[in-house]
Amino acid sequence: QVQLVESGGGLVQAGGSLRPSCVASGSIFSGNAMGWYRQAPGKQREFVARITIRSTTLYANSVKGRFTISRDTAKNTVYLQMNSLTPEDTAVYYCNADYRWRDGIEYWGQGTQVTVSS
Repeated sequence: QVQLVESGGGLVQAGGSLRPSCVASGSIFSGNAMGWYRQAPGKQREFVARITIRSTTLYANSVKGRFTISRDTAKNTVYLQMNSLTPEDTAVYYCNADYRWRDGIEYWGQGTQVTVSS
């Protein structure tokens, strides 16, 4: 199995930046496809960003141009650089690891809270 632990959320004013990270452990495949999702109060969880084994990236339109997903393979860590934050970005941010190809499931972290004040 795979364990994911997010950290680096917090409270920031509109226009500010945060860079949450996600550390993977357990039965890890280095460079595996990873993603970030978020869930705002009263809303469904939504896709934010994804990075593939070949490091191709994909972003939700709502964050494109503001967020950047990256990885440090040696540290088994994925980052989400979030710039120009707005109150609409307030949510719990969850790390995702896509192991459907190997384990038939996806893994999720516990989430890290991001709050953007106006």
